Amino acid sequence: MTQFAATICWVAALVIWYIIRYPHQRRARKHKIVDSRDRSSQQTLVAISVVGVGLIPAIWALTGMGFPKSANLPFSPVAAWLGVVAAIAYLWFFYRSHKDLGHNWSATLEIRAKHTLVTSGVYHYVRHPMYVSFWLMAIAQALLLQNWFVGLAGLVGIGILYFFRVKKEEKLMLDTFGATYRDYSRKTARLIPFVY
Repeated sequence: MTQFAATICWVAALVIWYIIRYPHQRRARKHKIVDSRDRSSQQTLVAISVVGVGLIPAIWALTGMGFPKSANLPFSPVAAWLGVVAAIAYLWFFYRSHKDLGHNWSATLEIRAKHTLVTSGVYHYVRHPMYVSFWLMAIAQALLLQNWFVGLAGLVGIGILYFFRVKKEEKLMLDTFGATYRDYSRKTARLIPFVY
């Protein structure tokens, strides 16, 4: 494993991520939105996360791992292989989250016509498996693209998205599904089963 090969793995994982997401984006447009919350600030949060896990690492990769070169770390093949494992895990969580959500998925805080509360599949274990995939994505980026600035950018981008959004998302679910969501929340962790 070399830094170039690790970078190719990062790019390949992003391509697969897009392939997973694309049909769900298309399908979501076909379902009427009946409740939307704070759309512009939610889009800003998504944009910030994209800068951290997309734009900054892309600039680093396209400049031949040269920006910011001073932040490059000594390459560790072991860390890179762990990054491959984290990438496989994030892609699996991302796929399962979309598959289990079906027509209920949206990129921002929205309730669609015929929206249902999904509590099966991966949602049986955690309430926010898509955020699990995003955190694993940031970890994979830090391990594959061995530059402390690039690694930190992914973690900060996902951190901002998560910490400014998850409580609003849970409030939307509580407002929509009431006691059913409250009971579900008591039985499942946010991100790590039996822990948090």
